[in-house]
Amino acid sequence: MASITAAVGTAIGTAVGTLPRVAGPYLGQSLRLWRTLRRVKQSHAGELLGVSQATVSRWESGTLVPDGDEQAAIRQLMQAGLDSAADRELARLVNNSAGSVHLVCDLTHRLLALSAGRERDFGRPRADLLGTSLWPYASDEIRAAEATLADLGWFEPSPPALELTTRANRSAEVRIFASRFRWVRFQLSDGSFARLVDTIAYEMPGPVA
Repeated sequence: MASITAAVGTAIGTAVGTLPRVAGPYLGQSLRLWRTLRRVKQSHAGELLGVSQATVSRWESGTLVPDGDEQAAIRQLMQAGLDSAADRELARLVNNSAGSVHLVCDLTHRLLALSAGRERDFGRPRADLLGTSLWPYASDEIRAAEATLADLGWFEPSPPALELTTRANRSAEVRIFASRFRWVRFQLSDGSFARLVDTIAYEMPGPVA
């Protein structure tokens, strides 16, 4: 437990201010689902997050919204992992896709899988990016869309797929081209959520194959 708590605490320092906040009670609802599937008691979740059981209960009921530091800790605790055969099969399908597609943790934007086409888009070897958050490279349009997810039903039990557009991010580290793309939210076996990002069409000029 100490190692998990230390990891969460260390992550807060790098996560605060870089990840979008989840509006309203949705993060608390996700925490309750995560606990249920992992059979983690509220008291133990509180220990891992450095808060009381009562605070966890209020988060989950929606009567208290976690602050920025608390949200960062919850995100790190619940970050998506490919724990089951079904989860790993989803990642395999993404890796082998003929399109430009990638899979990230819905809460931390940590990269879980990507196709060869997306690897070319990013302009970086997959080994350099897997396991790291792509949020620092998000375009202004992606950041704006992230802020509206709650209003669009993204955190509801049956979220819609969202089609969005972005301009290029103009990053030399990880490229995002001007394009139209689709977001789809998947629930993984441990109760965490992943996001599939699928490019529908590029605006000209697009990437060179």
